[in-house]
Parts: sequence; C-alpha cells; structure tokens
Amino acid sequence: MLPKRNHLLLAGLLLFLAGIQFRVVQSFTLNERSSTFVAARMGSGPQPTVWQGAGLRKVIEPPRWLGLALMSVGAVMTVKSLSMKTGG
Repeated sequence: MLPKRNHLLLAGLLLFLAGIQFRVVQSFTLNERSSTFVAARMGSGPQPTVWQGAGLRKVIEPPRWLGLALMSVGAVMTVKSLSMKTGG
C-alpha cells in the first residue's frame, strides 16, 4: 500500500515539529515509572540520573543533531507530499 498525500503530509509535519521540540529542549526528566521501565529495558550502564523528591528520576539529554535530522526528514516529506497528485 502506497502512502497517500495526506498521510505523507501529516508524517512530515509531525517529524518537523518533533525536530523543533528536540532543538528547543535540552533535557527530558522522566517520572519514576518511566525511569524504572527504561532502567529495566536498557540495563545498568552509565546513566545520568538525579534525585528529585522521594524517587529516582532519569534525565535524558538527546544529541543536538537529532533535532536537525528530524527537521530535515520532515521538511523533505512535507515538500514531497505537496508535489504529489491529489485524489486517489
């Protein structure tokens, strides 16, 4: 099944906006439940964690290039969807 124009446009815009989010935010702090889930799945490697309140919360710092990569892919997908024919 080939993607239609509106599907490609939506995916491109979502990737572009996610890329902007990754460029604006420097780190994400997970709650206790998410922190234990990530720790169980990823193992016990070097993890930047901080103690906040009563529980352990993991801080994730995404690389700076991730935002640019998502924005680039999203922009290409959006422009490609605008060049597709309308209708099915």
